[in-house]
Amino acid sequence: MSEITIERLGARGDGIGHDEKGKPVFVPFALPGERVAITQSGERGALTAVLSPSADRVEPVCPHFGECGGCTLQHMADGAYADWKRGLLVTALDHAGLSAEVSPLARTGTGQRRRAAFTFSKRKKLVTLGFNARATHRIVDLQQCPLLMPALTTLLGPLRTLLAGLAAEGGDVLLTATEGGVDVRLDIAGKLDLPLRERLAAFAEAQDLARLTWGAEDTVARRRPPQVRFGDVAVEVPPGGFLQPTHEGEDAIARLIAEGVGDAAPVLDLYAGCGSFSLRLAAGNRAVHAAEGDKAASAALAAAANKAGLSRVSVETRDLARRPFLDAELKRFGAVVFDPPRAGAITQAEQLAKSRVKRIVAVSCNPATLARDLAVLVQAGFRLETVTPIDQFPWSSHLEAVAVLGR
Repeated sequence: MSEITIERLGARGDGIGHDEKGKPVFVPFALPGERVAITQSGERGALTAVLSPSADRVEPVCPHFGECGGCTLQHMADGAYADWKRGLLVTALDHAGLSAEVSPLARTGTGQRRRAAFTFSKRKKLVTLGFNARATHRIVDLQQCPLLMPALTTLLGPLRTLLAGLAAEGGDVLLTATEGGVDVRLDIAGKLDLPLRERLAAFAEAQDLARLTWGAEDTVARRRPPQVRFGDVAVEVPPGGFLQPTHEGEDAIARLIAEGVGDAAPVLDLYAGCGSFSLRLAAGNRAVHAAEGDKAASAALAAAANKAGLSRVSVETRDLARRPFLDAELKRFGAVVFDPPRAGAITQAEQLAKSRVKRIVAVSCNPATLARDLAVLVQAGFRLETVTPIDQFPWSSHLEAVAVLGR
């Protein structure tokens, strides 16, 4: 056992200090300024005692904190946490050589997360259902979560009872709160025979679910459309389809996109998903072309646009990592919006840098890859106008951001 002083927080929320040899040590659940006792293994330190606590140390709000891998900073005072979270984006931009005024952190509240993926395991009909423990594959048997919408946590008990009666020893459960009720997708190995189908259908009825699917394609029960609304347009999301984690966060991003695009038209929406932003942008008479690599998501978007009579919305299924829009294709668009996965959109950014597009709005869940992509655009003559961090994952290192560029 040894003692170190924590100097700062790292990008994942670990406290960072230096050992007696001057080498950095990462200590989960330690805060800047604290003197802590640790057991050290290489660059990792396990916290055994806080000898001199920080004034920013507070009591966590969740009994699972420290074991569950979902949250890392419930022990940090709110103001200090918000400063650190915004600082993740500031640091990423600085490392990329970008100068921009970063807006205050936009935040979503607790109890707002509408989508969650759980893992379960079973031994002798005893089901463990929840999230993985920090840095392991061990499952924390979740009883409550302050971040989730109550409709999701309410289902955990009934789900344990259901899963206990199945032959499978493990699998994944994806829950999504929709306007029609909770949408449940079960990713479990094994055959869906008639008795199992009947049991699952009875569960859907008893729990008043909107839909229950076995995997991505086998719909066991569809009692009501599992719809979400993007602006005024309702979309029936595919099983497990991507959504922004909260309504609040999605609305904040959509507002920033609308402000960034301004009156530019037509708009190209890349990585469009089920239409979170495409359908909002199409309000009025603006033409929008949406491109999305997932076939189910693009089909859901196209169906919703067609049902709403939005002929000005066109939809294309396209793998944008392999086939980015080229300079020649970009000529007809007045603005481009892109919201890629965590890996970012470097190949698309390189094509946008060559284009004559005047307005770009970049949305990202990874400050590092966002900064990399923005640097390509800025070097090509784009001006970075606004950058806004949005916290849809409280008490974690996950951060959304919206950047607006023009030239």
